[in-house]
Amino acid sequence: MKSLTLTTLALSMLGSLHAGEHVFFAFDDHAIPWRDNVAVTPETAVKHPANPVLRRGPAGAPDHGHAILYGTVLKLGGKFRMWYLGMFETEIKAGQAPGWWRPMCYAESEDGVTWTKPELGLVEFNGDTKNNICLIESEVPSLAKVNDFLSILHEPDDPDPERRFKCVYIAHPPFEDVRGGRSGIGPDERRWGAFIAATSPDGLAWKVVGDRPRNAGNERFEVSGLYRFGNFYYAPGQLISPWTWRMDGSDIGRVMMMYRSSDFTNWSRAKATAFARPGQLASTPVKGQQTHMGAGLWNRGNVIVGLYGRWQDAPEKPVDGEYWNQGVTVDLGLIVSNDGIHFREPISDHAVIERGKPGEWDDIALLQGHAFVNEGDRTMIWYSHWDTGGKLKNMEIGLATLRRDGFAYLSRKVSGSPAHVVTTTFQAGEGNRVFLNVEGVSEEAPLRVELRDEFDRPVPGFSGEKAGRVTVSGTRVAVEGWGALPVGPMALKLEFPDAEGVKVYAAYVEGE
Repeated sequence: MKSLTLTTLALSMLGSLHAGEHVFFAFDDHAIPWRDNVAVTPETAVKHPANPVLRRGPAGAPDHGHAILYGTVLKLGGKFRMWYLGMFETEIKAGQAPGWWRPMCYAESEDGVTWTKPELGLVEFNGDTKNNICLIESEVPSLAKVNDFLSILHEPDDPDPERRFKCVYIAHPPFEDVRGGRSGIGPDERRWGAFIAATSPDGLAWKVVGDRPRNAGNERFEVSGLYRFGNFYYAPGQLISPWTWRMDGSDIGRVMMMYRSSDFTNWSRAKATAFARPGQLASTPVKGQQTHMGAGLWNRGNVIVGLYGRWQDAPEKPVDGEYWNQGVTVDLGLIVSNDGIHFREPISDHAVIERGKPGEWDDIALLQGHAFVNEGDRTMIWYSHWDTGGKLKNMEIGLATLRRDGFAYLSRKVSGSPAHVVTTTFQAGEGNRVFLNVEGVSEEAPLRVELRDEFDRPVPGFSGEKAGRVTVSGTRVAVEGWGALPVGPMALKLEFPDAEGVKVYAAYVEGE
């Protein structure tokens, strides 16, 4: 369909990021390392009453079997835009998974709650092109057959208009279609976990990069993310023993590993271990703990936050006749990275989004996407349900919300004693100002803000009697009494009033 082209719209980056923005989240102990008499309280997202907000299609639709957010949501041109996996099968059968085609489907919304599935007219399905399937083309057709997870990155400033949308996904092509495949493998056998990259001018019609998978060897790497941080593109994903291991060479199970590329075309052979649950790394591993499909990630410029799959094995192994992961449960936990490579769980085993109670639509296991948007005073997060019993029951897409950037807050631990925090040093740019995401302050109980230099010395004009104050609650409140910051390296000191209910969710240094 020629009329629906994203490049004809006024496109904007995800969320409301400003150039040169620094975000200091309450839970980020690297961005806010210096803490006196404060504690972090995590928050749990609230599920939307209309869930699931995007449902599977009718019989004959490409998403009749399920609609699952192994995908991405961006807000571009004033609209919410979703890329997700459709599946027309309604039940997993033995030997079926390697040959699956899970189409890259597209939907859009004005509010993030009510979604439409436009007829793109790009791909024939069931004898008709009236569907919402995106087109993927390749010199090797099997590489264009999405089998699992897809992650979309939008770079409107890429000088090549054909590359302004970038995507990675999982395919399971036959070995005969993959150069460098192992010898002695039959033509019907497949390379599980081929990491495929593709580019597009509009996010709807894609072309695969190269004629082979981006990952090395014949490992079962299930790519599940894509972002750019510093000089590199990073593609995290799930790798499982025996293709990965703990430092001592022992089995670790599912963990998040990472490839990188400086140009999106040539990818490293070496990988970095990005994240594993603490229980996987203990001297005696915690039974059943694994990291499912890496993480859904949100690049905030100086920090990356995300949700990972907190996989827990069933108490007992499935009996004969049950699907292999019958009884597995997954909630979504919080992770953070300050270098784009190494992630950590700041609040151990906290679930930002919990699976539903028995009988609710999302009661078995949850799946994360790259699907975060700050809209007004709320953070919107989309996710999916997964039926680990193989029946594809209720595998649709839901929405959960938090206070804007409200994953956790800082508050005074012991009353009657001073409390403050100091951020790490950052580089303030021309015209930068300080804003706070704070609750519970007032004229009688203000939050006091000082500027410190790189040696933790007070900055004249922004400390002592010239310290700033925050007396109004809100998600982006300017520090009173301050204009633009001086240019150079500095840090923020936040002093808490001795009052009940004062909460600091985040601090921001950014332009107006």
